[in-house]
Amino acid sequence: MNAPALPAETLRAALAGLLDGLSPRQASRAVERLIASYRGATPTDAPILRDRADVAAYAAYRMPATFEAVRSALEAFADAVPGWAPGGHLDLGGGTGAAAWAVTATWDGERPVTVLDWAEPALALGREIAAANPVLRNVQWQRSRIGAALTLESTDLVTVSYVLNELTAPDRTALVDAAAAAARAVVIVEPGTPDGYARVIEARDRLIAAGFHIAAPCPHSADCPIVPGTDWCHFSARVSRSSLHRQVKGGSLPYEDEKFSYVAAARFPVEPAPARVVRKPQIRKGQVLLDLCETEPSLNRATVTKRHGDLYKAARDADWGDAWPPAP
Repeated sequence: MNAPALPAETLRAALAGLLDGLSPRQASRAVERLIASYRGATPTDAPILRDRADVAAYAAYRMPATFEAVRSALEAFADAVPGWAPGGHLDLGGGTGAAAWAVTATWDGERPVTVLDWAEPALALGREIAAANPVLRNVQWQRSRIGAALTLESTDLVTVSYVLNELTAPDRTALVDAAAAAARAVVIVEPGTPDGYARVIEARDRLIAAGFHIAAPCPHSADCPIVPGTDWCHFSARVSRSSLHRQVKGGSLPYEDEKFSYVAAARFPVEPAPARVVRKPQIRKGQVLLDLCETEPSLNRATVTKRHGDLYKAARDADWGDAWPPAP
């Protein structure tokens, strides 16, 4: 008997035939226009995804990266809330449902899921793709303007991924406040840029003010120790590159790294990591240098050498974004 496919494998298979009927040139042009739109300013009454060609290109090009970034954030969150699993999930601005897929990759079982987005073509395609995943067969795909007028029903988990960058400042504030009022746990993911980090920190502050505890990536709920304008906190998730990725971006590598910033918080007690690796570890002869965000809060560099025994072996295996030290 064959083992069931993992969510990531199932998603890749579902996306494989998505561009049938679109010429390579049409797909590339759609992706290039979408990239330009996402890097610019988008009014909240103008959805970026306009039709099926746009949505198909977006899903094939961006959905795997969004899935991997959100899954990485959710896994860090799950480590901080052992034994907890969401009984229900609401994905705000979820488009074609990458975050819903990421939740299924993090916690087993079926749960009520609602995806809200203002682009009907995205919702329609999300429903079509989700048919490949039995756990997502009963997802509710609802069209809704994502902004100040948003009202939400109570749920366990709210995800907001790659959405805040599309909103005006007042709508961002309203969205985060609505998520905080509705959810027991909130996970927000943004691009791993200085601006994306700034939006995450803004949302983090509002969640803390609303009574949430930070579960990840921070090992504390105090102010971020990064001096504004000097650096930004972000992480990396590896993504298998599709033929469309190679077509649009060129290059021959079978993967690329998605940079993202995130915050995960809950109203209930959490067990954040003692420290978090916030840069790619530097492996040198006989030692590993780890840049850590620590509980105090502070940013420090730890040098782990061979004389640290098993901890040195763990440091050589440590990755950007990992908790430190590793759990026993």
